[in-house]
Amino acid sequence: MAIHTRTCHICEANCGLLVETEGRQVLRISGDADDPISRGHICPKGNAIADLESDPDRLAGPMKRVGDQWVALDWATALAEIGARFAAIRAAGGSAALYVGNPTAHDFALGMQTGALKKALGVRAVYSASTVDQMPHQLAQYWLYGHNALFPIPDIERTQHLVILGGNPLASNGSVWTVPDVKRRIAELRGRGGKLTVIDPRRSETAGVADAHHFIRPGSDPALLIGLLLALDEAGLVKPGRLAPMLAGWDELWATLRGFALPDLARACGWEVDAIRALAAEIGDGRPTVLYGRIGVSTALFGTLAHWLINLVNIATGNLDRPGGAMFSSPAVDIAGGSGPGSHGRFFSRVSGHPEVMGEFPAVSLAEEITTAGDGQVQALVVIAGNPVLSVPDGGAMDAALAGLKLMVSIDPMITATSAHADYILPPCGPLAKDHYPLLLAPIAFRNFARFSPALWEPLPGQKRDWEIVAELARALADAQGMALPPPVDPRAQLDRMLHKGGRSLAEVAAHPHGLDLGPHQPRLPDRLFTPDQRIRCAPPALMADLTGRFADWLATPPEPGLSLIGRRHIRSNNSWLGNAPRLAKGPDKCVALINPADAAAHGIGDGELVRISSAAGAVDVPARITEEIMAGVVSLPHGFGHGRPGVQMAVAGQRPGVSHNDLTLRGRIDILSGTAALVGTPVRIAPAKTGSFAVAATAAWR
Repeated sequence: MAIHTRTCHICEANCGLLVETEGRQVLRISGDADDPISRGHICPKGNAIADLESDPDRLAGPMKRVGDQWVALDWATALAEIGARFAAIRAAGGSAALYVGNPTAHDFALGMQTGALKKALGVRAVYSASTVDQMPHQLAQYWLYGHNALFPIPDIERTQHLVILGGNPLASNGSVWTVPDVKRRIAELRGRGGKLTVIDPRRSETAGVADAHHFIRPGSDPALLIGLLLALDEAGLVKPGRLAPMLAGWDELWATLRGFALPDLARACGWEVDAIRALAAEIGDGRPTVLYGRIGVSTALFGTLAHWLINLVNIATGNLDRPGGAMFSSPAVDIAGGSGPGSHGRFFSRVSGHPEVMGEFPAVSLAEEITTAGDGQVQALVVIAGNPVLSVPDGGAMDAALAGLKLMVSIDPMITATSAHADYILPPCGPLAKDHYPLLLAPIAFRNFARFSPALWEPLPGQKRDWEIVAELARALADAQGMALPPPVDPRAQLDRMLHKGGRSLAEVAAHPHGLDLGPHQPRLPDRLFTPDQRIRCAPPALMADLTGRFADWLATPPEPGLSLIGRRHIRSNNSWLGNAPRLAKGPDKCVALINPADAAAHGIGDGELVRISSAAGAVDVPARITEEIMAGVVSLPHGFGHGRPGVQMAVAGQRPGVSHNDLTLRGRIDILSGTAALVGTPVRIAPAKTGSFAVAATAAWR
């Protein structure tokens, strides 16, 4: 028997694990008590790594779809066929696209190869999970601080008041905030006399341990945030302190904000004016305080505007770049210092004219780029570790679009709702045969750290790691077109070079198998700013225009009648790719609709009964759970389900496939600045289901 130290690769927490093995069999996975960051914490997802490694539905080698059947190929044949088919499409004038899924952010080696694949495909912009997730963070940071990777991080270890807007770290272990063992850290916050406030349309797991929880109308976050800023202003609590000389456009900003009326803002978000003033008084009382917003803020119509305003609240109270406030990291590998600052609007999408953001087009626009004929129509698609049929709005439209491609390649270990459409599936080896380093996640951790986990073993004969597949696919596509590509990047060598830039080496980090604690965050402004004058741009023109235009119009428009849909996540799930893990699938059904008792009574829906939820995109039938944890007027469905589509080969997930939240969301509802899908606040109707089945019905005629 052997015991290996390992970092969990599944979510952003990056908990330290101890993996006990006998040969290649995983006997037990437990938390690493000697990890200075996670301190022995482990959640159910960490234990599920054993399921991912040994899943009988995991593909062992390349597969080719022939009609309705899958045929096994060797790697050389698969890559040669893909290259030849792609070259023929390009020679006939067809275009390609690349979709990159969420797991790529957790695989440093894979991320190093996508540039070569992008070049071989001939694409300017990619599609990714970023525009159904965190792109508003990056765009707001780019405009404020001069770099999209300058994430302000809640200093939970030293704050006295943590205010969470639209986030649920007890389920996510932090999101765009690496914070393992968060429940105990919240207890430590309260133990030193601090406070946790949660603002969410649902009384979430995190709200359940908070000192205060407030409901909020879905998607109305800017109204509350502007209200807080105005309440701070009227109480004389706008005190940026040492930040004041760094603030460009500060006076212009306030002149515009003062044009809004606090009663109008309160009405729009469902709060009382006095409640906004009371929270502002707490936030501005001089104690170390941090306001943190996450997925419920990001995936809304005004996601970028809201994240800008969150930063402004932290600035106005002097809590940006302050211990106990929102701070910037000093990571061992500085992705901000080692990459371009970002971009917006350098070019535009073909069909709807969406601006590129950080080199990406909105994921919601991929389906129309496939189905709309004309010069530049996407006819070939490569998907890396993604499942856009379940994760992108209007999954029915995506389903139909993928069926019309001339060539689709999925790099995926499973036959999912998306890869079922592929012509070729190129499956990577199991996760324990891969190195791990938190290249993108350590820079957003609550504390500076570094940890390298070498692979436990080599891939089995005939298997390849993700990065090797991408590198070889890029080479095959390039060779078929007569294109020259440089040799593939060696991930370990590249990581070592990146660490050396920060004064360390891979050998040094690897010598600390339990992790290297690099200490708490320290004030870093103004030196950390990437703006030309090293000042914070408080009034970016695009955001000011969105504030006085689109948002002001929304504020003046009465709310639509009916119900609003929001999502949620569960500690035993992670997007759509853990549904086949027995350890996570067991227990009560997670795919249920949460409905407030008043709404259930008004529509004749009983607890546990099937309810039909309808939108302009479609309809789903799902069991109802009647609960006061959801505010009246709001319905909640989890994301990551819907594995019952034709062709999916995931036996465990198929036993309770659930329904897809994104069969209800709408492609037309986006944050126009960042291109991010507005998953929050989709208008829906509910009624008792007329059948006992879990149905997914196209109802485009619904209004």
